[in-house]
Amino acid sequence: MLFYSYFKSLVGKEVTVELKNDLAITGKLHSVDQYLNIKLTNTKAVNAAKYPHMMSVRHCFIRGSVVRYVMLPASAVDVEVLHDATRREARGG
Repeated sequence: MLFYSYFKSLVGKEVTVELKNDLAITGKLHSVDQYLNIKLTNTKAVNAAKYPHMMSVRHCFIRGSVVRYVMLPASAVDVEVLHDATRREARGG
């Protein structure tokens, strides 16, 4: 639940999601659920020349199981909060 809680705090921020098929999509995080399924708005493909069919997509739903990683804006990462949450989860509370 640590990642779910953290991603919920990023709603409204610009993120880049790279999928397992090497497609990277940048957009505003609209929502995320407990399975880390992600809904993005105002999307664009990072490499539009390689994926021209993605140019017309403005909103997308990404199943959590196809996500390789999520790149977060540096301003949204509070390392101290993540350290504290990780310690609490490791202690079981």
